[in-house]
Amino acid sequence: MASNMSDSQTHEAKRRAHLVSLQRKLGHVIADLSLLDRALTHTSYVNEHPGTDTRDNERLEFLGDAVLDFLTAEHLFQRFPEMSEGQLTSLRVALVRTETLASLADDLHLGDHLRLGRGEEAGGGRLKPTNLCAAFEALVGAVVLDGGIDEARSLIFPLIEPLVEELLATPDLKDAKTRLQELCQAGPRLTPTYETTGESGPDHAKRFVVVVRLDGQVLGKGKGSSKQAAQQAAAADALRKHFPDDSAHSDTKESEVSSRTDVVRTEIPEGENTCT
Repeated sequence: MASNMSDSQTHEAKRRAHLVSLQRKLGHVIADLSLLDRALTHTSYVNEHPGTDTRDNERLEFLGDAVLDFLTAEHLFQRFPEMSEGQLTSLRVALVRTETLASLADDLHLGDHLRLGRGEEAGGGRLKPTNLCAAFEALVGAVVLDGGIDEARSLIFPLIEPLVEELLATPDLKDAKTRLQELCQAGPRLTPTYETTGESGPDHAKRFVVVVRLDGQVLGKGKGSSKQAAQQAAAADALRKHFPDDSAHSDTKESEVSSRTDVVRTEIPEGENTCT
């Protein structure tokens, strides 16, 4: 028993050291380290440790998602007083989409500090955009609870401002689904429909296949690790095949993309949950 206690204490000391190291990377001190620890705890870890008081990061993710939406909108509203509502919305959506937040999380090395279950770990969970995005949102939630909205603001603004500049240099902020719908409705005024035709892989590494149709005709096909990503890929495929002159999307990949340049081209439509 004494040996087990010693092992437990050693583990806790190492974990605490990791969290303190992360705080230095963030440039923010979270007084309640248990909040930071929870922000980095995936539900798979909790499922494998029943009977403990360990909690996952989903509630913090919920809070952080709402805070990010608000603070990003506030920043853009103040930064661009002459920008239209539509342009502001496009910028905000691009900034808070899964791949963008996952990229920020990767810059902060959040993946190295995640607590994952064995299956999630084996499935590459530390590199999954959804897990990284969720961890970043949960981190924001933890910062808000620990230090208030101003602390969250001081964390977020320096991280998103360089991305704003990149986005402004992009000729078209619209995602592939939105652009395809605009082009289709400009002619016969029909709306594309999306159908999931395939699903494969284990729960921690699902792959989806989606086709997009217009008036019954298949326009394109796409694959992705979420239905939303597969729909974007299908729309991009349709744009390449049927609207080759629409150059803003002509080089979008069929699968999900993760580089910051591609992030701009495949943003999730407004209203979608960012980390799914």
